Amino acid sequence: MSSSDIFIGETIGTAVLILLGGGVCAAVTLKASKARAAGWLAIAFGWGFAVMTAVYISGPLSGAHLNPAVTLALAIENGGWKNVPIYWAGQLLGAMIGATLVWVAYYGQFQAHLTDKEIVGEPVTKAVEAEEKGAGPVLGIFSTGPEIRNVWQNLATEIIGTVVLLLAVLTEGLNDKGNGLGVLGGLITAFVVVAIGLSLGGPTGYAINPARDLGPRIVHALLPLPNKGGSDWSYAWIPVVGPLIGGAIAAGLYHVAFA
Repeated sequence: MSSSDIFIGETIGTAVLILLGGGVCAAVTLKASKARAAGWLAIAFGWGFAVMTAVYISGPLSGAHLNPAVTLALAIENGGWKNVPIYWAGQLLGAMIGATLVWVAYYGQFQAHLTDKEIVGEPVTKAVEAEEKGAGPVLGIFSTGPEIRNVWQNLATEIIGTVVLLLAVLTEGLNDKGNGLGVLGGLITAFVVVAIGLSLGGPTGYAINPARDLGPRIVHALLPLPNKGGSDWSYAWIPVVGPLIGGAIAAGLYHVAFA
């Protein structure tokens, strides 16, 4: 794969990932959305299908890493460090593009949600609580945040979830001693993401991907959203550092147990 193929593939793939993943968060959250209050099950499956779609789109160009933790784990395992900066740059840019497209697709809903003073019920209570902690009322559409703020628990949750993801990614090919799982790999990875979301997503919203969280958080900070509140930069390092640590641990476990 050439450097340009890697960059283009990761940019397009990560943009699609965030467009569909952030899109389901917007659909469930925003006032005047037909899917409002559809719940966590919709979000978990939405992100899983987002991963599947992005993997199949970008796979032929870049191998569909779509996640700096995946790129790091693979580099540790096979020593391919040369293209790591290119992968990471494409992933971050793609995440920012995808988040911007979510805003475009839901522009009217964002305006209605953030200017309506009479929204009642739990979503507003959650938004007010989040805003008091430095997070704006729609930040959850763009990035993750904890239900209970405990640095070490939040960091551990992201590490654990990413270890599960990367062990699944790294061992997929071992289930077929020929050429690996091929086109089935994207589908299996998608279901792993759904499983992580359903089982481990409750505490932090399961970023398990530094670009998925950081890129949209930057976009949230830059977008001209009315009454959007803060971007919660005090928490932002956890969904970046946690997945990278998880990726490194998974690569080490794979090398010891499977290689």
